Amino acid sequence: MFIRKNKNRNNSISVQVISKDNGKYKLLKTLGTASTDQEIEFLYQRARQYIQDKQGTIGLFINRDDAVIESYLNTIKNGQIQVIGPELIFGKIYDTIGFAQLKEELFRHLVITRLYQPGSKLKTIDYLYRFMGISKSVDEIYRFLDKLSGQLKWRVEEISFAHTKKVIGKDISIVFYDMTTLYFESSDEDDLRKTGFSKDGKHQQPQIYLGLMVSVGGLPIGYDIFEGNIFEGHTLIPTLEKFEKRFSLNKPIIIADAGLLTEANIEKLQEKGYKYIIGARIKNEAEKVKQRIISEKWDDGQSIRINKDEQRRLVVSYSEKRAKKDAHNRQRGLKRLEKNLKYGNLTKANINKKGYNKYLKLIGKVTVKIDYDKYWADKVWDGLKGYVTNTKLTPKQIIENYNQLWQIEKAFRISKTDIRIRPIYHRLKNRIDGHICIAFTAYTVYKELERILKKEKSSISLKRAAELTHNIYQLKVILPESKHQKSILLQMDGEQTELYRLVLKHF
Repeated sequence: MFIRKNKNRNNSISVQVISKDNGKYKLLKTLGTASTDQEIEFLYQRARQYIQDKQGTIGLFINRDDAVIESYLNTIKNGQIQVIGPELIFGKIYDTIGFAQLKEELFRHLVITRLYQPGSKLKTIDYLYRFMGISKSVDEIYRFLDKLSGQLKWRVEEISFAHTKKVIGKDISIVFYDMTTLYFESSDEDDLRKTGFSKDGKHQQPQIYLGLMVSVGGLPIGYDIFEGNIFEGHTLIPTLEKFEKRFSLNKPIIIADAGLLTEANIEKLQEKGYKYIIGARIKNEAEKVKQRIISEKWDDGQSIRINKDEQRRLVVSYSEKRAKKDAHNRQRGLKRLEKNLKYGNLTKANINKKGYNKYLKLIGKVTVKIDYDKYWADKVWDGLKGYVTNTKLTPKQIIENYNQLWQIEKAFRISKTDIRIRPIYHRLKNRIDGHICIAFTAYTVYKELERILKKEKSSISLKRAAELTHNIYQLKVILPESKHQKSILLQMDGEQTELYRLVLKHF
């Protein structure tokens, strides 16, 4: 007996078992017809099994069903195994937040890819092809990015805001605003990309400013993009007014870093009826105020209030934990100065008010020394933190609300590390806008996953949850009898099952 592959008129292949007796050929069995290499190989293995059964040569320790299954498994190729975790976890969250109503399948893939395997658009194409079976060219991606900067950005922000409001369950009364710089892997400037002060330390490379507004818990409201050499303080009022008008915000309390809320901004906020909480530079206050602060006998958690004028008041609090941190940082800064002084690395040019250089002084015309009296005098400020506000909140409420400002710093950190929003490799404004829009959407999805894990008090960290999606697979097969294609989710381990359950529970 032998196996014959017979080509049919429709180009399909019939797999048959043939016997030869007295010079004559006899068809014993047709195992079926197939069109793909996988199907042909499967039928070929079944034909071999048929011959073994007829000849009684099947192994003594091999079950017939096991042999058939093993034969079929031998036909499975790497291309049939797909990473499905990002789709199951991030894709589910993406859809349920409301982004599915955008009806932009490629946008959805780009967002999920940014969460699963952030990188260049070439890496995105590779992921879509290898793990999603979707073939896209670089030009297709770029043409799509060109269209993202218009109406789609507007709709993305509306969906994100609606979700944030739904989660909070009430009107948004507090917003946080901050800015960061995003640099480009290019040395060319244009109307948008400018060299300027870089928070990434990339002062020689063109950059843009990204302004981000979030609510309590770091939940996103919206974002805007500015030229790389703009003064940060000039962006606050226009951005606040834009989002207030769009989303019908009722004069929320704005919390921002002291660098953004300049004296001019504070006056404008008060003129327009806004409330605010900002970090105060208490060492720059009037001498009378400073004496009032340092003459206090501070206890851990204590706070005092000092009226600055009819509208503003200064709240100062003391924390033993902060005091230890401040002392440690001062000591570390001093040691660095002493080391640089020892090796002759400090000159007259280093004497300024930046950081711990404020402890340097000039003796004569060229000799640089450390002013230890000034260093020890600073000890009285250890553990003290000031806040300026025109709200009627209690000191405890003011401090608690301001302390949430770290959420926006965390948002930038997530964007720059987990989502890798920078460096940016695009040059055209439309594509830069599209890139930021994808990253903002990815951040919204990421924050929702974080919220779920926190609400459920899960032991799975956000970073671990993202890692777990990398190893959740499905198998795409063609059933041998029905010829139907089927996707089979491979069994997940304990952590993966728990993560999937939590996501499904909330949606």
